[in-house]
Amino acid sequence: MLHPVLAMAIGIVVMMLLIIFTKMHAFPSLIISAIIIAVLAMPFGPEGSVVDTLTGCVSTVTKGFGNTMASIGVVIGFGCIMGIFLEKSGAAKRMALTILKLVGVKNCDVVLGLTGFVVSIPVFCDSGFVILSSLAKEFSRLTKRSMVGLGGILGMGLYITHFIVPPTPGPLAVVSTFNEHGAAIDLGLYILAGIAFSVPLFIFSVFLFRYFGKKYPNLIVPYEIDRSKYTPEQLKVLDRIHEKHDNNEQLVTSDFADLLASEKLPSAFLSFATLLVPIALIFANTLVGQIDSLAGTTVASIFTFLGQPVIALFVSLCMGAFLLCRTYDKKTCVDMMQEACRDAGPIVFITAAGGALGAVINATGAAGIMANWIVDAGVPAILIPIIIGVIMRFPQGSGTTAMITGSAIIGPMLATLGINPYLCALALCLTTMCPSYLNDSYFHVVTNFSGMDIKTSLKTWSIGSILIPAFGSAILVVLSLFIH
Repeated sequence: MLHPVLAMAIGIVVMMLLIIFTKMHAFPSLIISAIIIAVLAMPFGPEGSVVDTLTGCVSTVTKGFGNTMASIGVVIGFGCIMGIFLEKSGAAKRMALTILKLVGVKNCDVVLGLTGFVVSIPVFCDSGFVILSSLAKEFSRLTKRSMVGLGGILGMGLYITHFIVPPTPGPLAVVSTFNEHGAAIDLGLYILAGIAFSVPLFIFSVFLFRYFGKKYPNLIVPYEIDRSKYTPEQLKVLDRIHEKHDNNEQLVTSDFADLLASEKLPSAFLSFATLLVPIALIFANTLVGQIDSLAGTTVASIFTFLGQPVIALFVSLCMGAFLLCRTYDKKTCVDMMQEACRDAGPIVFITAAGGALGAVINATGAAGIMANWIVDAGVPAILIPIIIGVIMRFPQGSGTTAMITGSAIIGPMLATLGINPYLCALALCLTTMCPSYLNDSYFHVVTNFSGMDIKTSLKTWSIGSILIPAFGSAILVVLSLFIH
């Protein structure tokens, strides 16, 4: 028998080696890691149900896998389907147009970032950037702004909420794992906390990437356009804009609004509603639960039912299928759902495998021992999720895998560390953003679709993915002094 902490360290190192240096997918790597830890730490478990056989080790792993799959699998699947409806229907572009009318063309970079900020809550940031990068290039071509700034602000708007706000799978898995270990995090409150925390991060990213944009001012999309790609209505608008450029006239918001308005897009109300209804239902469930006079009433029962993440996302899914995509035929809608399910499959399995790893770490007592060491050493508790998030992310590029693995390690420590679970979850999700570089698929998406070379992207995007989590970590450290 090895010491549980040593067994955990060996298992996690093996997992990292399998992901980084072999062709092994994260799902089997996590399962193998969980089995290795269980076997090396054997015997383990409470008196009366000690695991001391190889069969018992496998059973511990499969139970952890099944429990996590039961709690989160359907939610991830529904969330992916909702996201693809928003993507394919043009709802994302409609939201961009609406925000553009509100903030004006002078802040077109903020328009991009805010659109990404909203869209990435259900849509994966990679897909969101591909969808909205054409709009970023349009803004760059017509306003002569650098794609380093425009692409960076768009990328970070997508990146921040992808990592921090459920129902994106990563933060949703963190909340689920923490709840399995008695943290009692209310999903509705956590969504609000995540959105509130994301706002200063986004503001910081705007100033940071505006600075980078000025530092690399020449990365502008050429004005030459392929007229065959535009409708006659759009070409009239483009000709008007070109004439303004020749006369050195200032562009106005209506120029872009006219350019986008000629596309067949869903209404702004329906676009935002499809995205925000599930969040509103989840929050309404939280709010009703805080009102004592409603306890046990029919109203409370209805909101409790509708506010369950599975039901809330199903409502949004139906809105997407029957309202956003009402002009599509049945086969097209089914094909879109099929595509979403293919995307959801790996995420669901990785998340459940992370649950298996967490179950083993909890059963062996490794996390509890580490937590006691940390408390005895006097290390501030808020630094633990911050450090573990970076350690889990840096060697391998998947932020979702890093969140799942990190939550499996930290979840069993929560009671001993005495840290506020909301701050702990935010800290872990935040620092698994850091850093985004060559081993991260999103790094290459932002780099290629922004027209940057690798060197420029490392000096701007990668640096931003370090500075923004550092800024957020400082906020969380300060908050931890007042919130316990």
